[in-house]
Amino acid sequence: MEVLIDDSLLIRNYINGDERALETLINRHNQRISSFIYSKVNNRDTTEDIFQDTFIKVIRTLKRGTYSEEGKFLPWVMRIAHNLIIDHFRKNSRMPMFEGSDHFNIFSIVRDDKLNVERQIIKDQIDSDLNLLIEELPRDQRQVLYMRIYKDMSFKEISEITGVSINTALGRMRYALINLRKIIDKHNIVLTI
Repeated sequence: MEVLIDDSLLIRNYINGDERALETLINRHNQRISSFIYSKVNNRDTTEDIFQDTFIKVIRTLKRGTYSEEGKFLPWVMRIAHNLIIDHFRKNSRMPMFEGSDHFNIFSIVRDDKLNVERQIIKDQIDSDLNLLIEELPRDQRQVLYMRIYKDMSFKEISEITGVSINTALGRMRYALINLRKIIDKHNIVLTI
């Protein structure tokens, strides 16, 4: 029979360097947090993005040592997710709409199959431009981005293949997206059709 370790002990273990403690926390609360996010955004990809961003914030707070054990871990994580959901809706209400979708995402253009010939030519050019931009990323970030976006792999699969923790894979993806946005801004590129 498996002994259930308390969340607060797992947090302490993670802060003291045990990467698996965080993985246990993520797995323990994954369903509840994902369901909560999905109930608000009603989109699987957006749910995954917000879930990842939530745990990136959790990781950063724990690493900085600014987490306080006032409440329980789950309500704290749910508040972070709730704030990110609000940010998502604020940001996307100002962003250009992509046909057939209520939000814009750099990678939504990669997945749209219902394009006419002219739009397909433009999409091919954007894909080509995007691939050139991705090539500017550091190798470890590029690798995680390709696995996540183009191969639709989970962070657990990515961590197993690359031999790094889920935490490291999440961090690499986060930095890949931040750096990609910087590269796009630097080159003044618009990735819309």
